[in-house]
Amino acid sequence: MEQFEQEINIPDELPLLPVRDIVVFPYMVLPLYVGREQSIAAVNEALNEDRLIFLACQKDASVEDPEKEEIYKVGTVAVILRMLKMPDSRVKLLIQGIKRAKITDYVESDQGLRVKIEQIADDVKEENIDVQALLRHSKDLLTKAVSLGKPMLPDLLAVIDSIEEPGKLADIIVSNLGLKMDEGQTVLEIENPVDRLKKVGELLNREISILEVQQKIMNDARGEIDKSQKEYFLREQLKAIKKELGEEDDFQLEMEEYAKKIKKCKMPKKVNEEAMKQLDRLSKMHPDSAESTVARTYLDWMVEIPWSKATKDMIDIKNAKKILDEDHFGLEEVKDRILDFLALRKLKNDLKSPILCLAGPPGVGKTSLGMSVAKAMGRKYVRMSLGGVRDEAEIRGHRRTYIGALPGKIIQGMKTAGTNNPIFMLDEIDKLGSDFRGDPSSALLEVLDPVQNVSFVDHYLGVPFDLSKVLFITTANYLDPIPPALKDRMEIINIPGYTEEEKIKICEKYLIPRQKKENGLDKYEIIFTKKALSELISGYTMESGLRNLERTIGTVCRKIGRKIAEGDKSESFTVTEKSLEKFLGPVKFIGEEALKENEVGVVTGLAWTPVGGDVLFIECTKYKGKGALNVTGQLGDVMKESSRAAMTYVRTIAEKYGVNPDDFDNFDFHVHIPAGAIPKDGPSAGITMATCILSCLTGRKVDKGVAMTGEITITGKVLPIGGLKEKLLAAKRHGIKKVLVPAKNEKDLRGLPKYVTKSLEIVYVSTFDEVVPHALID
Repeated sequence: MEQFEQEINIPDELPLLPVRDIVVFPYMVLPLYVGREQSIAAVNEALNEDRLIFLACQKDASVEDPEKEEIYKVGTVAVILRMLKMPDSRVKLLIQGIKRAKITDYVESDQGLRVKIEQIADDVKEENIDVQALLRHSKDLLTKAVSLGKPMLPDLLAVIDSIEEPGKLADIIVSNLGLKMDEGQTVLEIENPVDRLKKVGELLNREISILEVQQKIMNDARGEIDKSQKEYFLREQLKAIKKELGEEDDFQLEMEEYAKKIKKCKMPKKVNEEAMKQLDRLSKMHPDSAESTVARTYLDWMVEIPWSKATKDMIDIKNAKKILDEDHFGLEEVKDRILDFLALRKLKNDLKSPILCLAGPPGVGKTSLGMSVAKAMGRKYVRMSLGGVRDEAEIRGHRRTYIGALPGKIIQGMKTAGTNNPIFMLDEIDKLGSDFRGDPSSALLEVLDPVQNVSFVDHYLGVPFDLSKVLFITTANYLDPIPPALKDRMEIINIPGYTEEEKIKICEKYLIPRQKKENGLDKYEIIFTKKALSELISGYTMESGLRNLERTIGTVCRKIGRKIAEGDKSESFTVTEKSLEKFLGPVKFIGEEALKENEVGVVTGLAWTPVGGDVLFIECTKYKGKGALNVTGQLGDVMKESSRAAMTYVRTIAEKYGVNPDDFDNFDFHVHIPAGAIPKDGPSAGITMATCILSCLTGRKVDKGVAMTGEITITGKVLPIGGLKEKLLAAKRHGIKKVLVPAKNEKDLRGLPKYVTKSLEIVYVSTFDEVVPHALID
């Protein structure tokens, strides 16, 4: 090598080859693969000259075209021994490091990167006993590392033993340690050979420590393996001894027990074949192997799932209706649907179970309804919450190849139920999510399809399970997030919020008795007056459901309980409207007051909200301008478009009602809906807006005792709306006497209870011209 180094004259300027993830040291021979255009150009240039090239490591291996600042300055001059062009346009080089050098400057070149370099001397200024000791110590450390298992070529060890230069010894050792790039670069940049060999000694000591720990781990592992083999032979001998003594084999008994259970389950033919196949595999395994544990777990699931076990339906329609009515007030549509299913089941036993979706606001009793249905039908009840489920395996299970694999929640629910025809409640189906683990809503498509779920395959079981006998009931607060394909498989039953009258009856029948019992007041008589309950509902709990209402009743009960604990001897307590403030503090929700007098440009509209109906006062005023329409009150796009349609129609009929057409060009109009902090949207305020604009233009007052709802077209037709029941109750609550309703909504009034329309004059209108005589006062 010395002769080879003396023969080569290293020039001051060389082509540069940036290398990634490896530091090349002098005396090091290794192959390199070159693929970048600039690098291939640098190699070609070196081959055209004297085969010398400068190798420097780049700081970030991910950078494709490194800048000057991204390349270390200290590198190695190397000679290209061989070059081979690969089929994929890359070049394979065999290079040998010659000399350390550092970059002093970069030279512009069309053929690739070129650099000016300065060689780094590798001479020891003085030889002394310390250097000799360091050389010997380093060789001893290397020998120890090899004895502990560090791979090293025998020829290389002989070469290293004959080296007496500290720098050369350090470079050869470090090039065989397999260091990380940053550690290797640190050693390469140490110019003093003695200091470099000291650093290599530190790295060798660290390597020896790691090898010693590795050796200890291997010895321990070998000991464990020997122990396992010994135990295996002992068990086999014990088994042979037991056989000679005529004693029974526990493993064989276990296999026979599994066979009995499989037979008892009465599985379908294909499922039975799979179970027996797995049992046969298990019987041929060693009882203590990991694979046998997996097979046992699988067979345990197979024999515990109710393949043929079912409960008999209680087909007593009158009794079922009685149970449903006792547990839930209202919800007539849902109860009718369940009773219809029971009646058909009585006539036809093989009827497929429907998939029902109960959609409605929180707290209206959707989840608890499932338990009542199970009780009415005499079936088992299982509930699964889908809120926040993002993994498809939650539905379909994991494949048995995964460690700790289990069936999905559907099969787990069937095992919990113990029958193949339970009531299966899938709660919060609108809260399903999806991410990189899959889409659970897509996995539910098969579960909730009466045609497909006859052969639902769980990934863990790997065999079909019949879900067609299960009555699935899903719940949702909103239908929009549910994918259309999933929604199409379900029969949607909308459950509106309870009216005030319904809530009062539910309080008296269910909530107050339950809260008395939960708060230990069974022995005491607690009476809530009708006015107190009405104030509780409208003033303290503005909601569609009953959760907050029940919590508030519970708060009142606890306050009464405290009075009793403090020494109150009374056995009867009456909660009145006035005493509520003492128990609960000031009223939290203050509703809109009805108009006290007839006004110009102010109309009473009716709105639907998630917590029930409400009145909406729409105001209009005009001022000097150029005919612009300004709409405020945090309105949605639909409501804004509705206001523009109302304005357009009023312009077309202006002259008919004595309005000067020039007013539309000389005035700006401002339509405002108060309570600006509350978002509002929907198409049902069209005739209300048109009425307030016409009132503003004509100067005619609006009848304060009239409320209206309905959408308007630009030709003056009044279109139907939704939420009529809630809107009529809101009108009644605010003392409205007359309500204008779209004529096409007449069918909706037929199914409403009498207490909703009692004391209200309902006027059906089909065009805006029919609205004006009722709304505007001459």
